[in-house]
Amino acid sequence: MTTFILASASPARLKVLRAAGLEPVVRVSDVDEDAVAAALPAGTTPEGVVVALAQAKARTVAAELSAGLDGVCWLDGADAFDSVLVGCDSMLHIASELQGKPLTVEVARQRWAMMAGRSGDLLTGHCVLRLRDGKVVAAASGCTTTTVHFGSPTDADLTAYLASGEPLQVAGAFTLDGLGGWFVEKIDGDPSSVIGIGLPLVRRLLSEVGVSISDLWDRR
Repeated sequence: MTTFILASASPARLKVLRAAGLEPVVRVSDVDEDAVAAALPAGTTPEGVVVALAQAKARTVAAELSAGLDGVCWLDGADAFDSVLVGCDSMLHIASELQGKPLTVEVARQRWAMMAGRSGDLLTGHCVLRLRDGKVVAAASGCTTTTVHFGSPTDADLTAYLASGEPLQVAGAFTLDGLGGWFVEKIDGDPSSVIGIGLPLVRRLLSEVGVSISDLWDRR
């Protein structure tokens, strides 16, 4: 059976995949996202940025597996190591700016001052790698774009939301599946990609590397 590896520490992505019938092996990539973005050619599109970041995360984990730094994923009793590895990166594109994680209350408050009552595009880059014997034998990448229409939280609600800490570690300083959902009026597009991993796109990318999604479902 093919092993599904998620190259992300995001509990939201893991929750989406588990709800969709998978039980991923989680391996976190230690990628300097700012350095990767800074090294991209001038004029790289916002979609190109998030795809490049997703590729960097996936390739980093794949290299660690290939180097034998993690033996957990080798299948007992199998002669070959067969897996698919998925890396993702999300950013909010609004007012001609790409926004990642705010990290601090001050930055998150500034972003919400711009976001409230407006719409932005949540971009999620995906990279799927097929590995055999620890080597990448196929790859596919893509990006989902979902338009998010934000409400206008009161000062009291926004202060409480920022104090919760939830928006500090997520792209665009909001969540759809948590407290931030109260401040999203509607979305146009794939809700799973707003949470962090677009199931329809991942299914298509898996097909490109020769894997059927139903073969990965956990039927225990």
